[in-house]
Amino acid sequence: MTKILVLRFSSIGDIVLTTPVVRALKQQLPGAQIHYATKYNFRSLVESNPYIDQAHYLRNNLGELIKELQAEKFDYVVDLHRNLRTSLLKFKLGVPAKSFDKLNFKKWLLVRFKINKLPNIHIVERYLAAATHLGVTNDGQGLDYFIPAADEVALTSLPVTHQNGYYAFAIGAQHYTKRLPTERIIELCAQINAPVILLGGKEDQAAAAEITNYFKNRSTTNEQRTTIYNACGQYNLNQSASLVKQAQAVFSHDTGLMHIAAAFQKKIFSIWGNTVPEFGMYPYKTEFKVWERPNLYCRPCSKIGYSKCPQGHFKCMREINFDITLT
Repeated sequence: MTKILVLRFSSIGDIVLTTPVVRALKQQLPGAQIHYATKYNFRSLVESNPYIDQAHYLRNNLGELIKELQAEKFDYVVDLHRNLRTSLLKFKLGVPAKSFDKLNFKKWLLVRFKINKLPNIHIVERYLAAATHLGVTNDGQGLDYFIPAADEVALTSLPVTHQNGYYAFAIGAQHYTKRLPTERIIELCAQINAPVILLGGKEDQAAAAEITNYFKNRSTTNEQRTTIYNACGQYNLNQSASLVKQAQAVFSHDTGLMHIAAAFQKKIFSIWGNTVPEFGMYPYKTEFKVWERPNLYCRPCSKIGYSKCPQGHFKCMREINFDITLT
């Protein structure tokens, strides 16, 4: 029996993007036992995955995790994170390992000098390349996301206005420069002109309340049919995924729920600010439309994001043209 350890400590979207590798290893290597190491905070992303035989969690002490993993006697390590911690972990395990190519220098060229030398391939393909030496190939089945039965959200539990269909809008993002300003989210929701569920964490509740109140204070007519259900902070990640799964389509920034939507093969309206799809993390194996401000001299300004616009104008989000066709 071959025992393989997959490493990816964070974050939501990145872990979801590794699921084709996990599935390929389990299905294409007869008798293989697949283990997965991630941060404890992200356990809900892996504990229901049937292709993972055992999960290991990084809490506060890397040394404790290393001891736990050493006891497993792995044959191979597939490193889909490739940072200082995973490098130390691989050294301590002392077994054959391969890491995916982060393309950091080419990303730096694009961010710093706007020179694009990045390959035109999705990051999933680069993740899979780290496992091809084991004999696996891309099965073309896209991403996986498994929701425990207890976390499935019944449509009948939603407001009556949303029980017969809705659009999901993931309004959050880890960094300010990856999020639309609240007034632009309001503008977009008005153009959707249908029931909308706002998804996000507790940190998004203030913005969501402003959006909800804006539409609550407007009368709904045949011409204006936008009704908002503020679900931010009310559901755990799996429950939010259930709402994404049942949506007619999904609007999302460059963030984890976008990739969860891709796992359910939803149509995605993908909104990009300071980052760009050329980094290779656009929606995978699903229908999508990219909304961005093209030909902006300062974009991309980061491969991750900032707490405010470095230039002060935030044109990358303020000047996006919402060309919306829902059918």
